[in-house]
Amino acid sequence: MMPRDTIAATEGSIEETSIASSTRVFIFGITGRVGRMLATRLRARGASVSGLTRSLPDPALHADGVTTVTGELGVATTEEITSMISDWDVIVFAAGSNAGAQSVTNDIDDAALQRVSDAVMASPGKRLILLSVLPEAWRERQLSDDEEHYFAVKKRAEVALTRQPIDWVILRPSLLTDDPGRGTVALGPAELHDEITREDVAAVLEALVLEPTISRRILEVNTGPTAITEAVGHVARSYQA
Repeated sequence: MMPRDTIAATEGSIEETSIASSTRVFIFGITGRVGRMLATRLRARGASVSGLTRSLPDPALHADGVTTVTGELGVATTEEITSMISDWDVIVFAAGSNAGAQSVTNDIDDAALQRVSDAVMASPGKRLILLSVLPEAWRERQLSDDEEHYFAVKKRAEVALTRQPIDWVILRPSLLTDDPGRGTVALGPAELHDEITREDVAAVLEALVLEPTISRRILEVNTGPTAITEAVGHVARSYQA
């Protein structure tokens, strides 16, 4: 007879696979490093994935079975965004200026996110997951005016999103690196600032996409000892208690 813990793990895996195969995800920032990793991970789980690209269809994404829409997020209207996301269940906003020119930060991290959240509000039943930034990030450095502006805008955009009557989740990672993923993190409402790999952040986003019970929460993620699925599961259970 199969042990109970093995049976539970098998049933959990089957349930996750079923959820993934029926989930439709649209990613803004799909050609960025985290967005691309997320798309690949979700497709490997059987989810339907699409996203916005600025130029011609991306061959690597299409090879993974990802569909794309061509457009410019910085100028797309709320109506155009509403049309883009109409057939998708979960919207992930992983786009951003990465502390570039202030005008780009204003256009993408603030104004475009507002239009995306307005589009989600006009489309009942959808979730919006925002990849943001830890407020403490880079505070050990002497920040430029553009970087200070970036953090101020990110905070303002988060506040605006939390006031929208929609199903949202905000994920704040600490300093991103391109090291290989560890598969373990520290995840909760408040975490210390250190660093975390982009691969692990993409894995946390994947788990959040597939955990619809986590809603209207701000989560911070850092390098840590807990397996990612376990960490997300713990958050889900703690908010249901």
